[in-house]
Amino acid sequence: MSTGARHFDVIIIGSGPGGEGAAMRCAKAGRSVCVVEKYTMVGGGCTHWGTIPSKALRHAIQEIVKVSQSPLLSGSQVREQPRIKDLVRSAQSVVLRQARMRSTFYERNDVEVIEGEARFVDGHTVEVIQARGARELLSASDFVIATGSRPYRARDVDFTHKRIFDSDTILNLEDTPHSITIYGAGVIGCEYASMFRGLGTKVNLVNTRDKLLSFLDDEIIDALSYHLRDQGVLIRHDEEALRVEPVDDGVVLHLKSGKKLKTDAILWANGRTGNSQNLGLEALGIEPNERGSIVVNHAYRTSVPHIYAVGDVVGWPALASAAYDQGRFAAGHIIEGHSEDELVKDVPTGIYTTPEVSSLGRTERELTSAGVPYEVGHAQFKSLARAQITGQTVGMLKILFHRETLEILGIHCFGDQAAEIIHIGQAIMSRPGKANSLKYFVNTTFNYPTMAEAYRVASLNGLNRVF
Repeated sequence: MSTGARHFDVIIIGSGPGGEGAAMRCAKAGRSVCVVEKYTMVGGGCTHWGTIPSKALRHAIQEIVKVSQSPLLSGSQVREQPRIKDLVRSAQSVVLRQARMRSTFYERNDVEVIEGEARFVDGHTVEVIQARGARELLSASDFVIATGSRPYRARDVDFTHKRIFDSDTILNLEDTPHSITIYGAGVIGCEYASMFRGLGTKVNLVNTRDKLLSFLDDEIIDALSYHLRDQGVLIRHDEEALRVEPVDDGVVLHLKSGKKLKTDAILWANGRTGNSQNLGLEALGIEPNERGSIVVNHAYRTSVPHIYAVGDVVGWPALASAAYDQGRFAAGHIIEGHSEDELVKDVPTGIYTTPEVSSLGRTERELTSAGVPYEVGHAQFKSLARAQITGQTVGMLKILFHRETLEILGIHCFGDQAAEIIHIGQAIMSRPGKANSLKYFVNTTFNYPTMAEAYRVASLNGLNRVF
């Protein structure tokens, strides 16, 4: 530990969801806490250029689509399509509210926030380099690295070109492109494919694998693929980029298969890299992998026991919701000497395409491979009164359950508000023993008409296959 350094019980590097979760729990336990944040406002990439702005943009696009498709309005009453720049600007109000609100959390809990970049100089000391060059040494008994991740950038692609974007820079678009190629059909690629189609842009979605989002249940994958194509997205599977060629009036993606895709712009969305560089970790014996992810154990400890890492910088599941919990669990281990990681056994996945996708637990593919005797219950949204009233009839709720014990094994939802609907099933699925049963939904009265009624419909459908 370097002499002359200001000392804290815990220093947290990064103020995204993982850093915030760790800071709040440590502070409430009476620890002295300092958060080092590289940027001028707290919140991390989630708040400023990732989850919040992209989802706010998606909502704005959905509202435009609803108005344009409303039978109550004639074509002459629908305003001209706004530019993406104007929609992003409207989303910034949400970003600012989120950042200001999160700042008050640190103020109320006496957590000092220092703007600057942190680098370990020894196992218990970091040097913080501030924007204007000032340097300060800080020491602590424990550290939490919560630096997040950034889009992976292929070395031979010129991301300084005005027509080439990644998921951090795509929101800097001035005008809505007439056409765009999205390279990478993961969660981010699929979400932006939906958004650009909502704006009327022609979309090429290039997938390096043989199907979309292979971690999802096959039936959900098929439904998502069908509806993206139905919206006009051209999906190309099993393709690999050879090179990206900017031209005067667009950009050409050359594929190894020999295809050439020319569009106004390209969004490179082929994975992410953990922000573990320039932290001085290697000198401490912490070696990130080739994608920058830091290896941790079940308590989110690195190979150096008093240094923890949480959130996107540790890789899977790379979700803001999970990062916050990971931060809290790491802090719990610092405070109490044990981790509550068993609470996050089943993490719901929310994918904000149009329609949404949300998933929890195991898929049919996994259950079949494991030899589990399961059965399926379906509820088609088109049969629900609430969906008919709102006009959001595309989608379904699918429950996988053990055909003998009726234990719920997986829940998969596709359609409007899927990311909200999933949590009803999550609450029951997390109950121990016989309390996790399909019968809960059969014997529970749901408000009518609601989308939640899908659980009763799906459960009765499933029981009809068993009895």
